[in-house]
Amino acid sequence: MTEAQKLRWLYVIGGIFIALTGVFIALEQFWFLLVPIALTVIGIALFKLDWLFLIITILTPLSVNVEDIGGGFGLALPTEPLIFGLMLVFLFRVFYDGHFDKRVMRHPLTIAVFVYLSWILISSITSKEPMVSFKFFLSKLWYVVGFYFLATQIFRDHNNIRKFLWMFTISLTIVGVYTIIVHATHGFAEKPAHWVMQPFFKDHTSYGAILAMFYPLTWAYLWSKNLTVTTKIVIGVIMTILTLAIILSYTRAAWVSLAGVLVVFIVMIARVRWWIIALVLIGGIGVGLSFQDQIIMKLEKNRQDSSDDLAEHVSSISNVATDASNLERINRWSAALRMFEEEPVFGFGPGTYKFYYAPYQHSSQLTIISTNFGDLGNAHSEYFGPLAEMGVLGLLTLLIVIGVAVYKFTILYYQLESREMRLILMSVFLGMITYLVHGVLNNYLDLDKANIPFWGFLGILVAIELYHKKKTDQEISY
Repeated sequence: MTEAQKLRWLYVIGGIFIALTGVFIALEQFWFLLVPIALTVIGIALFKLDWLFLIITILTPLSVNVEDIGGGFGLALPTEPLIFGLMLVFLFRVFYDGHFDKRVMRHPLTIAVFVYLSWILISSITSKEPMVSFKFFLSKLWYVVGFYFLATQIFRDHNNIRKFLWMFTISLTIVGVYTIIVHATHGFAEKPAHWVMQPFFKDHTSYGAILAMFYPLTWAYLWSKNLTVTTKIVIGVIMTILTLAIILSYTRAAWVSLAGVLVVFIVMIARVRWWIIALVLIGGIGVGLSFQDQIIMKLEKNRQDSSDDLAEHVSSISNVATDASNLERINRWSAALRMFEEEPVFGFGPGTYKFYYAPYQHSSQLTIISTNFGDLGNAHSEYFGPLAEMGVLGLLTLLIVIGVAVYKFTILYYQLESREMRLILMSVFLGMITYLVHGVLNNYLDLDKANIPFWGFLGILVAIELYHKKKTDQEISY
């Protein structure tokens, strides 16, 4: 086709589109205006899949969750439809071209992920609400395919690792600035802190969890070499905003997770032997069990509830006597354990806890924020939730994924030759630790904002081990 013919076709197609746009506007069918955007996204997906991957990354902190799109299902817009499309295009390419690095498929973490997904599928078949569970499985699948399997290949270029981390961080910082500004109009009080991050986050706990997850990243990059003064100032500003955002989130679980990260960081830097860590953990558990009555009595003496005063708010973390939030967690965990006792093998089905926990609440454990209908959400734990929904193997397969990941992170860190790669791996590992600690008190792996970094961090781990392990700082240009 000559240049003149190409130009002629361009005019024809452009003229047809303008005419159709006029017709649809006249008919008040404004959805047609989305067609160019849809065609652009399709073109990017077909020819620049890595661009779509990064576009989704930067949009994720800014996405808005629609609670009910029909059939009781929720959806994060615009990210989840894009992630679903990302999965389809990637799978089509893999099956059509037959090209995917077999080393990724043989990696211990990948095998653990396959086992985990397989059990979700099996427990979905036996679920008391199969439609809910299969939707849960599908949503889990598109996150794993897009941000673990595809991510490992996109991260073969080490620059894409940096882009992924910073695109999410910058977008999250924008949400932090927005939230701080809105919060300022309410005098930075504790009660408004529960909702001022809406519509980007549904509540302050999920907001605090993701802020904590990316906080170690900004800290680590301040130690990176070859950064200009301007770049360090920008990173310092971002770190200041995130610090303020975490404090003003009034999210106690996020603060606890960052304290846990500090301990892990000291252990990593000091190169403490694993058997010493094991002895300390076993000893701590032993002391806890030996003095559990005294510990419980001490905790029950704490009557400090959530407060606008940060010192008092920190003190309320261990209040299991009167603090409604803490007591409600205990109520949810107890309900989850009772559900597990009834269905110990297959559980009630992935994603079904919120539909069935109500009758498993004990009257003595109900709080002022409990409801007899049990319509207040999930199990408030990344570990008790799978136990109730997928039985003992549901929890076990998740713990295997976590265990393999933590083992690989800690071993690989000391094997890397590049200081810059060690900084990246350390920041990602510490970010993952914040979520694992936070997961004791809350669970957010049904949200795009938690799933994308969670699986993306695991994709970074595998990519660094397979493709960047022997690279030197000279080969890593930042």
